[in-house]
Amino acid sequence: MGGTAPGGVHGWDLKRKLVSRGANFLADTVLRPGVSDLTGSFRSVVSYAVNFTIEISVRRLYKKHVLQRIITLTESRGYVFQMEMMVRAKTLGYSIGEVPITFVDRVFGESKLGAGEVVGYGRGVWALFTGE
Repeated sequence: MGGTAPGGVHGWDLKRKLVSRGANFLADTVLRPGVSDLTGSFRSVVSYAVNFTIEISVRRLYKKHVLQRIITLTESRGYVFQMEMMVRAKTLGYSIGEVPITFVDRVFGESKLGAGEVVGYGRGVWALFTGE
C-alpha cells in the first residue's frame, strides 16, 4: 500500500460510490459535522473527564459516559444513526478523532441500501438541520 492514500472503499460500483459521496456532501453542507465521512472511518469521541474507553464496534471507540449521553439523545435508525451520533457529539462539544479505513464491500448477502434508505437519510438530515 505504499504511496496510496489511506481509507476508501473496495468493491463498490460507481452508483454506490456516487450515492455515498452525495449523501456525505449533503450532510456536510447542511450540518457541518466536522468529520470527513459520516458513514465510515474509525472514530474516537471523547471528553477529557474520564480515562477509559468502551469499544462499540470494530471501527469506533467512545468513552462510556460520552456514549451513554449521545445514545440517549439519538433517535435515528439505519444509515442516519451514524450521522446523528456525530452531529450530537459535535453539538455537545466532544472531540472527534478519525482514522481512515478501507471498507470492503460484503461478499455474501445484499446491501440494505435502497430508495427507502436514501429517502430516510434525507429526512434525517432535514430533522437534524431543523432540530425536529
